[in-house]
Amino acid sequence: MKIAVVGAGIAGPTLAYWLSHYGHEPTLIERSPRLRTGGYAVDFWGGGYAVAERMGLAADLHTAGYVVQEVRLVDRNSQRVGGFSADVFRRLVDGRFVTIPRGALAALIYRLIDGRVETLFGERISSIVHDDAGVRVTLERGGPRDFDLLIGADGIHSPVRDLVFGPESRFAADLGYRVAAFEAEGYRPRDELVYLAYTMPGRMVARFAMRDDKTMFLFVFTSDRLGDPDPDDGSQIKAALQQVFGEKGWECQEILRRLDDAPDVYFDRVSQTVMDRWSHGRVALIGDAAAAVSLLAGEGAGLAMVQAYTLAGELNRGGADHQDAFRRYESRLRPIVEMRQRSARGFATIFAPKTALGVWTRNQTSKLLNVPRLAEWVLRREFRDDIALPEYAESPSAH
Repeated sequence: MKIAVVGAGIAGPTLAYWLSHYGHEPTLIERSPRLRTGGYAVDFWGGGYAVAERMGLAADLHTAGYVVQEVRLVDRNSQRVGGFSADVFRRLVDGRFVTIPRGALAALIYRLIDGRVETLFGERISSIVHDDAGVRVTLERGGPRDFDLLIGADGIHSPVRDLVFGPESRFAADLGYRVAAFEAEGYRPRDELVYLAYTMPGRMVARFAMRDDKTMFLFVFTSDRLGDPDPDDGSQIKAALQQVFGEKGWECQEILRRLDDAPDVYFDRVSQTVMDRWSHGRVALIGDAAAAVSLLAGEGAGLAMVQAYTLAGELNRGGADHQDAFRRYESRLRPIVEMRQRSARGFATIFAPKTALGVWTRNQTSKLLNVPRLAEWVLRREFRDDIALPEYAESPSAH
């Protein structure tokens, strides 16, 4: 089948890889003029890691990623007040765990399809019409194109979802936090392979040292610290972060000074996508477009890859019956996604507890993760990965 895949982040290129593997003809459509780079770092393990292994990416993940040694929580004077070693988590998943910038993960996946799959960069979809015969997509630059199916892998603010299922407001569940991230070169001090965070009531700022003398900074704060509406351009975002984190001790002043020079700042609501169905007719959604668990949940990238792998496999198994394939894809993964979403709704408060008592309690509790048996019990309970990848037979046309 000819299948349009919208979005060249993580879910879209993964899906394009597996569709091509099974002999379909995917076309990847991305509104950005080029592959997006940079972005915040994600912890990557579980089902997504298993998919990456099947794509031959295991070694590349560790070359591009980082083996974090410690999570360190500090006070305004940089004194340690909590944290834990990451070794217990790696032991729990047999070393199949890596921290990797989201953009680097996307680039590794895209490299597998570059030159093999038609990709339209700098292109937007203005309309979608689908019926029993197929899907007609109108591109702003390229005009109308006809496909057998259309898959929206275009993120939490999915234009495909808007056009086919309805406005974002119907499906977005705001968790009450905002998040921002940026990178800077030459920042000092550096703490190699340490995720280091400073927390105040309702606010957290963290840094992580990366290669090439870069440092990634992450801000999380409760939405009530901003007025309405949310900032919508770079200067407004920087002004908002100055308002929320200015004169707050630790390294905030220096971090905000480096923020002023940052060419690109990520900013968004911490929210989930909650839908009662992931497909309609010849159109389906995967990744954050269908079921975002939230940026702070910890496994969104991996779940997106599992969804892509499963959808491609079900389409291959189902032959011409795409609707049955869509149903099987959703029935396999919806219980897992909904469990992750329930867990994430409570997990957000770990990043930025709303009271001084909450910050103190979080700090003290984190120290307990240095007790191996207790840490294993907590991590198995909160971060266990029950995703068993289905096995799909090769199609006669697979290559």
